[in-house]
Amino acid sequence: TPIISRHTLLIKQCCDLPSNLAICVQELFETLVNNILSVPRGPEDTCFEYGVFPAILSFPLDYPLSPPKMRFTCEMFHPNNGRVCISILHAPGDDPMGYESSAERWSPVQSVEKILLSVVSMLAEPNDESGANVDASKMWREDREQFNKIAKQIVQKSLGL
Repeated sequence: TPIISRHTLLIKQCCDLPSNLAICVQELFETLVNNILSVPRGPEDTCFEYGVFPAILSFPLDYPLSPPKMRFTCEMFHPNNGRVCISILHAPGDDPMGYESSAERWSPVQSVEKILLSVVSMLAEPNDESGANVDASKMWREDREQFNKIAKQIVQKSLGL
């Protein structure tokens, strides 16, 4: 059945993740994986290095036909803010705003690993053109030193320091 296939696919994708992408199953409802707690680490050589950023990936019932949603559950200072808004998590098809090509958007061949790698990439190189956090986007463009200082404070908080 489609539900068992979805469940099996998610379990396989989670088990196949490389060790640097930490995840754990957060909620099970009637043996269905609905949410996965992921903990992307800050990318090396960035202001987010060493940070640990818990996030929830919420999977729709028609996954992998539709993309999951993702949000950080910790404090975050980033143009993307808490709700992760990256191309790979946008519904398949053409972008009504004409900003993304359909090849950049979700397709059923994407995986949990590709999502998490995209998030790590987003942390390293934020898209400040359409940021959810306007202040962070502006600071990223105009005052990178101050942005890095605030981001490093967030990293310290993420580590309980």
